[in-house]
Amino acid sequence: MVLSKMDHSNSPPKSYGAVPGAPIPDDILNDGDRYMEKLKVYAKSLPYSIEPYSKMMEALDFIILRLTQAVHARDDVGLIQWDSMLTYWMMLKYPLPKEKRIRLAKLYFNLSVVPGTSTQVVAVCADAFKVLTRSKKKVSIEDLRIPWKPIFDILKHDLFLSRRQFEYTHPQLYLPMLFRVWESINSYMYDERMLHFLSRLAELHVVPDVSDPKRVKEIPDDERSEDEGRPEWPLHQSAPANGPWTGIYKDVGIFSEHEWNLLMCKCLASMEIPLADGGSLTTGPTADTQVGFEIGRLPKPQWRIPSLARIIVYSMAPDGPMVPPSNMPTPMFSPLPSAVSTPQIQDSSLKDYLSAPLGGPRKPIPPHAYLGGSKALDSLARMIASTEQFFHPSNSGSWTADLSAFIKYIVYDFNKRWHEEQKPDCKTPKYRRLTKTMKRELVKSLRTVTLLAMFSQDSTTVSNIQSCLKSMSVLEPDLILHPVLERAVPSLEALVETQRTLSVIKALGAVAPAIVSRDVYYAGAKHLVPILQLLIPGIDLNDPAKTLCTTAFLVEISQHIKIGDLSGFDQGSSGSESPRSSPTPRDRIPVLSLDDAGAAFLNGDVSSPKEEDALLQDTTGSFPDWIASFIRRVIQLLENLPEEGPSGSAGGASEVQVVDAVTGACSQICVHLSEPLFDLVLKMVYDYASSNVRSNAVRAIHQLVECVANADPIKTLALFLPFCERNIRVELENGASSLRTTSSSTPLPSDATLHWNLAILRGAVYNDGKAIIKYRKRLLSILCLLHDKTFSKRGFSWTGKLLSSLLLTLTHTYPLENKFVNPEDWTSDEFQRNHHRHWGKLYRPDEITIAWHVPDEEEISFALEIFEVLIEPTLKLLEGLLDPGIPRNAEWRNDFCRHLTVVRNAFAGIPTLYKEYIQPDEIRAAVATSDILGEIPEMIASVPPLDSGFILTDPSDPRYKFITGLKHRFGEFLHNASVSLRSQGEENTLDAVQMLVRSIRTYMMEYGDSRDSYYLNENQYTTEKNVARQYGGQKVWPRAVYIRRARFYNAARLRWNSIERKRGPVEDNLIDDIVEWSMWHYSSVRESSQSVLESLCSVYDGVRKRALPLLQSALDPGTDDDRMKGALWTLNSASFGKYAINEPSLMTTMFIKLFDSQHNEKPSIQDCVSTVFENCLNGFLEPTNLVTQVARPAVEKSLAELNELILFGSEDKELIRKCEEQRIQRAQDLDEAAQELIDLVLDIGHSEDTHWRYMIYATRCLRTLIRRDVPLKSEHIQFFLEKMHADHPTVRYYAQRAVMKSLRNLKLRTLCPSSTQLALSVQDNPLRVEVPVAPAWNTTEKFLSGYTVPLKSSGTEPILFDKDPPGWLVWGKTVSLYSLPPSGKSAFLPWESASAQAIEGVREIVLDAEWWKKVIVFYSEENHENSIIQDDVSCVKSIFQLLEDEPFEILRPLVQKLITDKDQNKQRAAAELLAGILNGAKHWPMEKQDKLWKWFEPHIPTILRKNIKSDTILIWSSFLEYIFYHTDPRRVQPLVDFVWKAFQTMDYNAEMSFDAVKVIALFRSFYEELGRKFISWVDETVERTWTEVHNEHDDVRAFIGEMLAFSDNIKWQPKPSLPTPEAFVKECTTSPKGFDIMGMRGVYHKARVAELVTRFAIWRQERLPGVRAFQSTYDRVGITICKWLYRSIHDLHAVSTFDYILPLMPELFRFTEVNDNKELVNRASNLLVRMCGVSPPVPLINPILDAIFEAIQKSPSWRVRLKALPLLQVFYFRQLPLISEIKIVQMLEVLCQRLDDEVVEVREMAASTLSGILRLSPRRSVMTLKDRFVRLVKNTLLPDRADPKYNTAVRQRHAAILGICALVDSYPYTVEKWMPDLLTNVLAEHTYDPIPISTTVRKCASNFKRTHQDTWHEDSKRFTDYQLAALSTLLTGSSYYA
Repeated sequence: MVLSKMDHSNSPPKSYGAVPGAPIPDDILNDGDRYMEKLKVYAKSLPYSIEPYSKMMEALDFIILRLTQAVHARDDVGLIQWDSMLTYWMMLKYPLPKEKRIRLAKLYFNLSVVPGTSTQVVAVCADAFKVLTRSKKKVSIEDLRIPWKPIFDILKHDLFLSRRQFEYTHPQLYLPMLFRVWESINSYMYDERMLHFLSRLAELHVVPDVSDPKRVKEIPDDERSEDEGRPEWPLHQSAPANGPWTGIYKDVGIFSEHEWNLLMCKCLASMEIPLADGGSLTTGPTADTQVGFEIGRLPKPQWRIPSLARIIVYSMAPDGPMVPPSNMPTPMFSPLPSAVSTPQIQDSSLKDYLSAPLGGPRKPIPPHAYLGGSKALDSLARMIASTEQFFHPSNSGSWTADLSAFIKYIVYDFNKRWHEEQKPDCKTPKYRRLTKTMKRELVKSLRTVTLLAMFSQDSTTVSNIQSCLKSMSVLEPDLILHPVLERAVPSLEALVETQRTLSVIKALGAVAPAIVSRDVYYAGAKHLVPILQLLIPGIDLNDPAKTLCTTAFLVEISQHIKIGDLSGFDQGSSGSESPRSSPTPRDRIPVLSLDDAGAAFLNGDVSSPKEEDALLQDTTGSFPDWIASFIRRVIQLLENLPEEGPSGSAGGASEVQVVDAVTGACSQICVHLSEPLFDLVLKMVYDYASSNVRSNAVRAIHQLVECVANADPIKTLALFLPFCERNIRVELENGASSLRTTSSSTPLPSDATLHWNLAILRGAVYNDGKAIIKYRKRLLSILCLLHDKTFSKRGFSWTGKLLSSLLLTLTHTYPLENKFVNPEDWTSDEFQRNHHRHWGKLYRPDEITIAWHVPDEEEISFALEIFEVLIEPTLKLLEGLLDPGIPRNAEWRNDFCRHLTVVRNAFAGIPTLYKEYIQPDEIRAAVATSDILGEIPEMIASVPPLDSGFILTDPSDPRYKFITGLKHRFGEFLHNASVSLRSQGEENTLDAVQMLVRSIRTYMMEYGDSRDSYYLNENQYTTEKNVARQYGGQKVWPRAVYIRRARFYNAARLRWNSIERKRGPVEDNLIDDIVEWSMWHYSSVRESSQSVLESLCSVYDGVRKRALPLLQSALDPGTDDDRMKGALWTLNSASFGKYAINEPSLMTTMFIKLFDSQHNEKPSIQDCVSTVFENCLNGFLEPTNLVTQVARPAVEKSLAELNELILFGSEDKELIRKCEEQRIQRAQDLDEAAQELIDLVLDIGHSEDTHWRYMIYATRCLRTLIRRDVPLKSEHIQFFLEKMHADHPTVRYYAQRAVMKSLRNLKLRTLCPSSTQLALSVQDNPLRVEVPVAPAWNTTEKFLSGYTVPLKSSGTEPILFDKDPPGWLVWGKTVSLYSLPPSGKSAFLPWESASAQAIEGVREIVLDAEWWKKVIVFYSEENHENSIIQDDVSCVKSIFQLLEDEPFEILRPLVQKLITDKDQNKQRAAAELLAGILNGAKHWPMEKQDKLWKWFEPHIPTILRKNIKSDTILIWSSFLEYIFYHTDPRRVQPLVDFVWKAFQTMDYNAEMSFDAVKVIALFRSFYEELGRKFISWVDETVERTWTEVHNEHDDVRAFIGEMLAFSDNIKWQPKPSLPTPEAFVKECTTSPKGFDIMGMRGVYHKARVAELVTRFAIWRQERLPGVRAFQSTYDRVGITICKWLYRSIHDLHAVSTFDYILPLMPELFRFTEVNDNKELVNRASNLLVRMCGVSPPVPLINPILDAIFEAIQKSPSWRVRLKALPLLQVFYFRQLPLISEIKIVQMLEVLCQRLDDEVVEVREMAASTLSGILRLSPRRSVMTLKDRFVRLVKNTLLPDRADPKYNTAVRQRHAAILGICALVDSYPYTVEKWMPDLLTNVLAEHTYDPIPISTTVRKCASNFKRTHQDTWHEDSKRFTDYQLAALSTLLTGSSYYA
């Protein structure tokens, strides 16, 4: 049973059990420090004294001393030990002195970036650093600065990135630059990181002081790395000369208008809302996939949704004129933004024609106004309005979770910021703070969508919406509570879909603060009782989900109120004394805007607090009825439970969950009942329990009685105990539970009454030992009787549970109650009369008083009496059962189990009865047998015990001696029983053994926090805080949270005492027993014992070391199979296997034992061995001592600083020396163990008898043992080389990887002069030279043009650059270039002398032609690869790099033979060998390279021209990719010359397209791998290909499309005047907005596009019709161009593509209408849609829209018009923030004109587009259009069908009706005030008009019905009775509106 001790009595004076506060130490009491005050609150909340601060400081200093000693000695083992002690110390909440915190943080940081540190130490240090620096208040930039360079250096080598070498100092300088770069890049991952970064900035810079330039001077720049420069930036132009610094605010928050629009576009794109266009989503993710695998290695970025929300909320400020408050008739409405800014319309100039301009003569435009006077809020409202329909459940999908999360974070952050700004110490300037208007408008604009999404089917969405509702109900309760109630009440009253009922109950739970907290919403409480009454049917066994929602709501509500009838008290009787008689909570009744007047009919008139109180008091009169029906409902639920199974639980998991939830709610409710109501409940429960026996509800009745006992144990015991006692005695006398059983089985019906009464009794003793003492004798006699008479398993196990519950209640320390007010308030007279005024009360931490139960002498003596009278004799009986000669039959087994159950449960009930002490000699003994091997005793951490509520703490106390002696006896008995049962070995001992294993767990583990677990309390505390949290950064909480916190703190102190447990001889024996049981022949016993063993490892030190020899011996030959299996599964757990293989002294034995397991051939055993091997090898790390040799100046410096604060004696220095010696010894042991293991595993690997599976493990093991810090032995590498031609492919794979690892290490050991470089793998290449750069405007151009100039082989100056060339954006101070190797001298030779023997070993094998032949057999075997295999190439390369050209002559004939063999697999082998040789020859002396190329050159034409077939083309193109990857093309000049020449002479129109494809594939490998190095060839390439743009071969044209995209990409070059960082940053800030510094506009192909525009017109005339259409030049070029542009739009530089798309748009639209070439139509349509997913450059937005308008208005083809209309809507939706209002008005004009199109499909499409755009249009346009359409309908008379004007008239009327329907559809979830009239007076009249008019009207009506269904109860109020009747007619069928 978990001790969730809670609550207590309601009767006023009974404060039994409450303990007077314990004294607080002086040094805590009298220190006024802020953090000491917090500690004082913690101290006050406990019932015992805590240690003085000075004592804990000594403990801290000792921990720090040991930590620093471990760091001094470079002892990682000691560091991890003492770091864990520091973590435990911090659990105790004592303040850590600031100076120590800062210096510790610095030390941890510097340790975590020491190169070569093991991952475990890095993780420990990084975590500690995070914990120490988490609080911004405790550590700020003034206290601590951290260098970024060390982290960057480590990551750079991990992720292959490189960046510039300095930092900026101020966002004002770098923000414009970041935005310019961001705008030009199309990448999803870059977006996520930018958004996260900007969200942090936006939040930080709300306060202007943060960015004050003075601070740059004030903060010391003391963490500059050696090679780090600092540019001198001029301090700000914007800094005011004299006045105070005003921050870096711009147009919107810290962003300019242009930057903000870009952000809002990213925000819309982030939601990933798919429109019905099939793919206008952002193309960023596609661009990311092309970047290369490095991007996948980056740490995952933060989720973008919270970042976006934070940017928007922290950019809100009153920064613009305000829109007049929205006076919409419905409070459900998202305000339409910016009504005032519309170009005004002069009615006089209106014509009745649709195409009339909406503007008329333009008047001067008034200034733009914003919602709530905030630009950011206005943007948010527009965005929400544009995505409104995607919140509706009928329109949900993957995007709904993102959208709902977005609004959740918006409201959460707004709420948090709002409350921060209410604080007196808020630093945000008043004029930048959020205003009440903004708060109200925010809630209004989010309210509609929240209420729509409330009914979603998706659980993530629902929980987001709940969180959102909760925050909104705290911000503006009156706007949220009423709409929720309006939806909830009908759903609960009537029978609706289950989903809807669940949704409303969850929503009610979310708005609970507005219902119960008088501070949040004074008028909300009167709704509570009616809701509770409606929720009674929610308790329903047949609907678990509904029951769980209902109980969660009840728990949430009941912990904030007292449930008592106030209707009898006179309202004014004690009003004068009430502390809150005239509350003005948070200025809750705001100035009414017009909207609120509209809402008044919902709220009734606004009442005064006094009237509200009267209403509330009146409703509390229904509490008695409600509580009675609730309890009846619960009892009904219990009665209907399914029968209990053998395990004792009724039904499956869901029933158990339901019963737990219902009783949990009952418990909370009982605690908060007034006394009369509690008596009522108690009587109801008693009546039920005493007059029924239900075998299906035994567990449930126990929980129900527990609920009442928890609230008032005295009354409960007085009522239930005599009754239970009587029944139990009667039942036992009549033979209940007399049938002996020891295993779980369905209980007998005749035992039901006994079980029922036992369950009730166990529930009744649940709270407060003081109440139990009165029944001491009776309880003891019942227990003895039960022990004697219960023989069935259920009977004796419930007896045991009763005993353990009773003992816990007597001996544990726990809070007695958790009411929502302090006990003294609860009993006060004022509270009794006016408790409704206190509902939802929140407390500061220092206002809480807690009543604890602390055992007194009587309780202790009762507990000990139970041990004397019951347990000791039972233990004696048990000991007697083991005597020799006693028959071990079923009766013996039953006695053994039932006696042991009683004893086990008794010890389980006293985890805090006595305190264990560990004597110094015991500590010394424990250290000697510790699991921490090879460490000096002083470094093995231990902690002094603390006070934590143990009762018997004096070892000389006879009671202490008695209980410890008894427990010792119990332990010895368990060991004897284990030995005895193992020797007995009969089958029928299984139940006894299971019981024994459980008893050993109890004996070993039940101590301290085992029943009140620290981690469980932590989770519960966090959960309770999350449920109670109303806003971020909350400082006042409900009382229950503080009570949970006090329990959590008590558990932390208990945990401290349970960290290390005493391990004496008894414990050692029991550990051995558990190990034996882990290998027993019954799998169920093995499993439970293994789990006990795993738990023991976490509590007792030394278990692993003790258990391993036993486990390993079980793997020897001749062992029983079950035993071996048990041993293997035990070793498989992390506590054993991974521990053993990484301990030098244990790893050899461990591996040998595993390898020897080959003897047992049973498949199940071999599967076990495989699993163990897999886990062990995955956790087996390369042994290394490198880190101990790495220089670490920063660590030494931090150590010196930390040591200033800690006293160091001479013995402490001596200890460091000892520790260092021990570390050196450990390193030697590691070296010896590793070498020994290598020798042993090599023998296994060479043995003929080794099975292939074990051969794989041997190879993997040896591969891990290749060490970077120790030279390789020749037999080690030779083993791998021989295994490269093993038969098994996996062995070959690992062997080959091992060869690569070995030779790479050898190279590193030669080229890394220092240990630091070796640890980081940074080599000093002798050919690399740092060349200084003097940047000029054309530096990059000059550098790139050098790639085409062939090398002179004699030249030695450094000119080669292999990686991606520098200087795309800016140049650094220097650039690393490579020179050619000097003649006659090798670059790397001689290799390090220590490895000479290994090199000789390699030489011996690879200079043997037979070895190569064997390897080639496998390289050229048939497999499914159609390109070269990287590993094969790298392996050959490593060999040739090592031995240079020595093996070449041997290999040459073999390669030549492969080259001539046309077989695909032989060609692949040839390609792999050649790639390896050529790449390995990169740094050979020049004459050797020349010789190689001289041999290879004649073969090039054979290989790359003659041999290429369709099945080998990928092989040879992948060969070239490998050769050109990160290679300076001048190194492989002959290949470059061949490929370039082949391209120049290629015949584009060859008979067979494959002839061209051959050349293209190789050329593609060349230019794609070179990237920007290809720039010098690009112009010629593009000119050459452009002439073939209409080529007849598809493949050629596809290549041309690729080339156009590629060339534009590599020609993209930003244009700062000087390519230096300083110039670039400066120019981004100062250059005008229109200046394209990033070069993001497309210019390279401008002329070609212009040429296309003219030529397409000619080609269109020449186009062939019908089936030959696809052969026309027009179609061919069209498809090529679409491929090119489509490819570009998905690339990193997508933004440049718009310059090419724009001139081609008329043609693209024409492509979409050709009816005889489907491919062209699809490609053009896809391109147009996809283009909408990328934000175009701002200057191009209007031209793009004009091009679409042109197509809609002027295109002669109706198909084009039909295609262009939805495109307009898509473009408008995706780029909304960038489109000006003038353009929106123009859009409406264009659409209205199209309503009169001749083609009905175009008309309808125009109408649907119009409704989408109207949703976000200026308000005036809407009204103007409405008038225009109505007038048009009225003026259009339909003549006779025969009349020639009939069709025109129908079309005209249809146009007007379509316009009206578009207006209605554009407000799908609200009813505007003009809408009822439009629907009933205008549309209804045309229901029977000719088709298509009537179909349009009906469709509009059914849409209206569908979208307004959810809110009809509210929307119907907008219609008069006459209008409702007309609407019914329109919808044909009046039932819906009746």
